[in-house]
Amino acid sequence: MNIQTADTPTHDHKLKLEVTKLSCAGCVRRAETALNGAGGVTGALVNLATRKAEVHHDGTLTAAQAAEALAKAGYPAAKDDITLDIDGATCASCSRRIETALNNVPGVIEGTFNLANHRARVRYYAGAVKPRDLTDAVRAAGYDAAIAEEGQEDTSLARQQAEIAGLKRDTLIAGALTLPVVILAMGGHLIPAFHMWMMQTLGMTTVNVIQFALTTIVLAWPGRRFFRAGLPALRHLAPEMNALVVVGTSAAWLYSTVATFGPGLLPAGAADVYFEAAAVIVTLILAGRWMEARARGQAGAAIRALAGLQVREARLRDGDSDRMVPVSELSEGDEIIIRPGERLPVDGEVIEGRSEVDESMVTGEPIPASRGEGDAVVGGTVNGTGVLVVRATATGEGTVLSQILRAVEDAQGAKLPVQSLVDRIAGVFVPVVIGIALAVFIGWWAFGGSLPMAVTAAVAVLVVACPCAMGLAVPVSIMVGTGRGSELGVLFRRGDALQMLSGVKVVAFDKTGTLTKGRPVLTGVEGEDLAQIAGIEAQSEHAIARAIVTGAQDRGLTLPKPQSVQADAGLGLSGEVGGQTYRIGNRDYVTGVLPDALAQAEAEWTSQGRTVVYAERDGAVIAVLAVSDEVKPEAKTVIDALHNAGRKVVMITGDSQAAATAVAQTLGIDEVRAGVKPTEKAGIVEALAQQGRVAFAGDGINDAPALAAADVGIAMGSGTDVAMDSADVVLMSGDLSGVMSAIRLSEKTMANIKQNLFWAFAYNVALIPVAAGLLALAGGPLLSPMLASAAMAASSILVVGNALRLKRVGAARG
Repeated sequence: MNIQTADTPTHDHKLKLEVTKLSCAGCVRRAETALNGAGGVTGALVNLATRKAEVHHDGTLTAAQAAEALAKAGYPAAKDDITLDIDGATCASCSRRIETALNNVPGVIEGTFNLANHRARVRYYAGAVKPRDLTDAVRAAGYDAAIAEEGQEDTSLARQQAEIAGLKRDTLIAGALTLPVVILAMGGHLIPAFHMWMMQTLGMTTVNVIQFALTTIVLAWPGRRFFRAGLPALRHLAPEMNALVVVGTSAAWLYSTVATFGPGLLPAGAADVYFEAAAVIVTLILAGRWMEARARGQAGAAIRALAGLQVREARLRDGDSDRMVPVSELSEGDEIIIRPGERLPVDGEVIEGRSEVDESMVTGEPIPASRGEGDAVVGGTVNGTGVLVVRATATGEGTVLSQILRAVEDAQGAKLPVQSLVDRIAGVFVPVVIGIALAVFIGWWAFGGSLPMAVTAAVAVLVVACPCAMGLAVPVSIMVGTGRGSELGVLFRRGDALQMLSGVKVVAFDKTGTLTKGRPVLTGVEGEDLAQIAGIEAQSEHAIARAIVTGAQDRGLTLPKPQSVQADAGLGLSGEVGGQTYRIGNRDYVTGVLPDALAQAEAEWTSQGRTVVYAERDGAVIAVLAVSDEVKPEAKTVIDALHNAGRKVVMITGDSQAAATAVAQTLGIDEVRAGVKPTEKAGIVEALAQQGRVAFAGDGINDAPALAAADVGIAMGSGTDVAMDSADVVLMSGDLSGVMSAIRLSEKTMANIKQNLFWAFAYNVALIPVAAGLLALAGGPLLSPMLASAAMAASSILVVGNALRLKRVGAARG
């Protein structure tokens, strides 16, 4: 016999979590203590080997509470992400139902659904949720769900094409069946002789029975998709767009069926039929969905284009021969032969050959780049006329192309803050519409004295108010905007960066590698013997030495080979050329006095922030050279464009005040913060935020904290991985003009979203009263349910079509 006390739980609930940062038995004990201290826990066990925690509780503990207890103890619960493909969602109400179902699964941190690509992204506590729990929750809400397999773009495309083909087939079938119904119902009104012929040969009862049969087939065959999704929604008291169609068409069909087979059940003079309304509603909405699906396919073209860049096979060099192997079998270090015109299968380094490589699909730059031995190349780009041998440096998910594809997918699946307005409205919109339709029906019947008019007005309200356009307004614009960005070499790693960037008031830049080219060049020579000086510098690998050598070669000089060279760390080089001894380095390295001409050049260059190099021959200073980091040619145009757009421009750099001021004056920058330590950059960005939303653009490891601290971090694609990982937007080509391209695209996308939302809301606000009969009360026409369905379908097509205009946004050019 079991005896329960007041302290014994009537049900034992179990929660499993994956625990991180466990390293010893002491960690296990502390984690268990933390869990046992959480409210409602009756026992907790943590396994060091499996890193799993099993928590027994009385049903009051949530996964979030258990995770919070672990985090406070220093052992955070692991989190995981999963993507679901969902079918059957058609409107904003569907989106809300799906997200509610996912977020109600215990252990889910956040679930979001994108109506434009029919994908849900779910973040959850690892171990607390099984993927099957998520798909079951979505199915229980009335939609089909499956786990999306990463990299299965072909499957996704096939599914989309199947959807379009199915909608096309159903539309054509519905249209073929509906056309005779419309002719029988409306032909007599247009051609009186046709009406007389029908009455004499068929009779009204037969005409109505034919309409009944054809309309019933339309609803039961091509229209069944509405009932399959709408009836469960009604059963769960969570109506959405399909439910509105079901209620509207069923009301018209049922009323007409009674008028056909039991006219005596209706008031005298009310036995009219509306079969054509039910059939035409289904046909027009199917047609609208067909065109909408085709347009959504265009919206996702960027993802498919990126996926299409992935190569299936590669030519692997195997000793003295080569053989074709699947790209999935390649490993880092493999040597791959790329023939002219072939697409590179992986990221790598050229070890043999030279060719022009078309990198436009990754960087957005149309001019092919020259690539030779030692140069890095990116998978997905196209080789030109030369043969290259490439050593693989990244394969599979580690390639730049895979990372771009994943980032674009994540950005397209993101939910912008503006979407919350749509979600709140969608939560109450459909129930309110059904209430309005019911009130309209009662009002026209009770006070207007017309049952047929009551049915017509109520059905029109239900159909015209379908919130399809409302649900598509935001996500379809995000899809097209981020896709267009990837084509321009502007990679949005976070979807909400699209919204944030449009409202930026301050744009801050790092100097070296961002505003400048990041490599020193010889920008001034005063004196003599440049060839001899460069000949000695050619023996050094120092960046300044390379700048002098390149500068001399660019001036057409032939460099002599020195007899001997000695390097003095931190000072310079000494060497002998043609029997004369040279010393080249900083001011402390040379012993002679500067002639007036050289001293004047030194003073001028120093005031401009350039690095001055001194050259001495046999004890006498014979030349001074200026080396500086050249400003990018497009920088001035970009800064001017930002000013013209009303934005403040700030430079934050670790360089000297003189060097920073010289660049700032050249470019017209508003404010300079020089001599800044890497750890101080983030604090300056946060302080600038008091003036408005801040974007920061940088490229180095030292820029990572500032990129993360900014409202929008913009990393140059030519920079470090750390910088790019910390950024919200990555400019793949490293071209500074991408900053303006990103801002322009953000502004255009947000304007597009506002246009879509205005149309979606204004459409419903304007047409619901018209459908309810507002014009009819004033002696005007009553909106036909057929016209209501056409208007509803047109609204969705208009929203998607408007979003597709973003594909025409051009790149800013410096």
